Amino acid sequence: MRLNRYPFFLVFIFLPTLTISQVSDYVEGKTYTLDSISVVGLKTFNQQTLISYTGLSVGQRIKVPGETISSVINKLWNLDLFSNINVYATRVLNNDISLEIEIDELPTLSKATFRGIKKGKQDALIEETELTPGKKLSESFLTNTKNYILKEFKEDGFLNSKVTLDTREDSLKVNQSELLIFIDKGPRVKISDIDFNGNEVFRDGFLRKKLKKTKKRNRVRFWKKSKYIEEDFQADLISLTEHLKERGYRDARIISDTIITNENKTLAIKIEIEEGNKYYFGDIEFVGNTVYSDYFLKQKTGIRKGEAYNSSLLKKRISEVGNPDADNVENLYKNNGYLFSNINLVEISAEQDTIDFEVRISEGKLAQFNKISVSGNERTNDHVIYRELRTRPGQVYSQDQLVRTIRELGQLGFFDAEKINPSFDNADPNAGTVDISFPLSETGGSQIQLQGGYGGGGFIGTLGLSFNNFSMRNIFNSQEYKPLPMGDGQNLSLRLQSSQFYNTYSFSFSEPWLGGRQPVNFSTSFSHTVQYRYDYFTGRADKSQSFQITGASVGLAKRLQVPDDYFQLSQAIAYQYYNFNNYFTGLFTFGNGVANNFTYEIALSRNNTFTNPIFPVGGSTFTIRAKLSPPYSFFSDRDYGNLENLPEFQDSQGNPNRELIDQERFRWLEFYKIKFNGTWYTQLVDKFVLKAQADFGFIGAYDNNRGLIPFERFFLGGDGMQNYALDGRENISLRGYGNQSLSSTDGSVMFNKFTIELRYPISLKPAASIFALTFLESGNGYDGFREFNPFNSKRSAGGGVRIFMPAFGLLGIDFGYGFDSPTSTTGSPNGWETHFIIGQQF
Repeated sequence: MRLNRYPFFLVFIFLPTLTISQVSDYVEGKTYTLDSISVVGLKTFNQQTLISYTGLSVGQRIKVPGETISSVINKLWNLDLFSNINVYATRVLNNDISLEIEIDELPTLSKATFRGIKKGKQDALIEETELTPGKKLSESFLTNTKNYILKEFKEDGFLNSKVTLDTREDSLKVNQSELLIFIDKGPRVKISDIDFNGNEVFRDGFLRKKLKKTKKRNRVRFWKKSKYIEEDFQADLISLTEHLKERGYRDARIISDTIITNENKTLAIKIEIEEGNKYYFGDIEFVGNTVYSDYFLKQKTGIRKGEAYNSSLLKKRISEVGNPDADNVENLYKNNGYLFSNINLVEISAEQDTIDFEVRISEGKLAQFNKISVSGNERTNDHVIYRELRTRPGQVYSQDQLVRTIRELGQLGFFDAEKINPSFDNADPNAGTVDISFPLSETGGSQIQLQGGYGGGGFIGTLGLSFNNFSMRNIFNSQEYKPLPMGDGQNLSLRLQSSQFYNTYSFSFSEPWLGGRQPVNFSTSFSHTVQYRYDYFTGRADKSQSFQITGASVGLAKRLQVPDDYFQLSQAIAYQYYNFNNYFTGLFTFGNGVANNFTYEIALSRNNTFTNPIFPVGGSTFTIRAKLSPPYSFFSDRDYGNLENLPEFQDSQGNPNRELIDQERFRWLEFYKIKFNGTWYTQLVDKFVLKAQADFGFIGAYDNNRGLIPFERFFLGGDGMQNYALDGRENISLRGYGNQSLSSTDGSVMFNKFTIELRYPISLKPAASIFALTFLESGNGYDGFREFNPFNSKRSAGGGVRIFMPAFGLLGIDFGYGFDSPTSTTGSPNGWETHFIIGQQF
């Protein structure tokens, strides 16, 4: 005969009224030996697995009722797999007890089906609410799902949207159910009117503009929808009152706000406002300051007696949390050693319309850096990091130098710039010392490019290696190959490219701290290319017609101290040798002979962009660069304007031989080349960053009779990728147009370009930094200075995305629309262009 089951979970609730007669041998609070365990109600789970999870076992001594049973029930509840759990005693004999666990399994989601919305929105909601097959359909999950969907539509202006959930058992699958989600969005609720009452100084239109997210309906304003979201509206009201206070009306407040539903289903908003009186700054006194005078500190605030009261501005001029670059009193102290200073702003009187303040300063003891340490650099050697530190033991504490150190470490490119967060250890106000530690997280510093493809009539293979944290001194130390000698901060690049028509290889190396004592960057490079003509009869390379280019360069760049140490002066000398052997292509006017290009290059640059070099959020860069060949014409008596009249430059008929003339003109290339680049980064709201950029380039000749060289020219338009080229050309990007389409066939000798980009980071993790962008660009290429017209620019707009992965460099894609004809001023727009970006930034 089966014994009646006794539910232990009820004992704690109904103990005063229950009897224990259901199981005659049961004694409350007694310790029993567990004789057997069984589970009923299972549909998909294994009984033995569930018993093992409870921790109960036959032969175990348990107190009934007691903490063991309660713990088992709580443990099973926490799995979120069951809708009901009971534990019963099915048999009690002497000191033995048998237990039965009864459970009801939650149904599992087999499929989620939406009704009333488009598929694109369905896919997004499925991902956001995790409506994936296998999800347990608990009541809390269903409630949260419904609330989330309602919130999504209400935030989009559908205030009257309705959501109904219905689960239907799947007859083909055990314990699985299909979830049907019925959505009735209803019409989007717009705001017809926003009216203000009680305002006497500020007009309604002015106040409406200060409601940034709550806008009345306006057919002209397409970029901002009219919709009502309660949270945004309340935030706008707070922002509105804060703005009025910043204009001197410190007692301004919202008395009431009323939402009215109109017959046409729109909303009307009535806001009752009280402006109060306008207040002004009175006296601002400083107390406790000994390092700086009252006059100096008052000048630092920039606020004068009688100006309209603005508490927000005054607080920022005294102290602004989270902005170490702010020009305020607190940073004045922190940047000059007073780490332990404490500054409090106190309102001491408000008589009539004038408010007096007292700035109470506790300067503390002058602080010094004590111990400076770094950690996390497993590959990068300590000396590479320590030479970049602006915080040295024994130096007077400076918040500015601490921020500069963070920037310098981030600019190295060896560490995750987003995670450089120094910690202050052992700060001792009495001793005036503080320890600073820099925990670092290394990222990949090397890149590899291995690709192959078919083009130009044959297979093209490319191998490129770039090591950005190389160690040349350990190149012969086999123990340092892990897999390569790394850690000294040097850059080494190798590139090989080959096909049946050309072979090219290049090598470059740079040492950022030549000699190890000063930031003097030494760089050198070498390259060699052989190009063969295409034989139209055989379809193969004709090696009797060739063109060779061999080049080398050596450069030094030094960090300056004046005007500030963000400036750098770089210099380089370079030589290129061009050898033509029966190579007539139309690219040059001569097919036999040589050309020599010896140049001196000097550049002045300044770079104070913020920490992350991949996604700067502030700062600027500018570079002005000059590339100069020696003025050979000044040291020669030859009249290059009269070459065609000389017999040695004429054919047998006495006609000028253009090939011989140009060979003489360009035997030693004579030119000067000027370029300018300026780029500014400004963080706007949230994470949006505005990038503004201006570029200019010009090639000139010392001797007009000798003419402009056919080398080194600018080719504007397209993605700007620096592809393989014979003539040393520079490809300048201008999205929305075809590659090189904005320059003549021979290239431009002058160009200008302007860019505005709005960027937003999607992910800045070290494995992959991703950001989206939109852009506006304009520019053009010109064949001479007289043709230059900054108003005759080719305009474009579009958007794109960038992905930076340490192993592959920068990758991206842009979609640009060209508003103008690339070849004329009256033609049809160029239209859409797609640009793929590899290994470069705009």
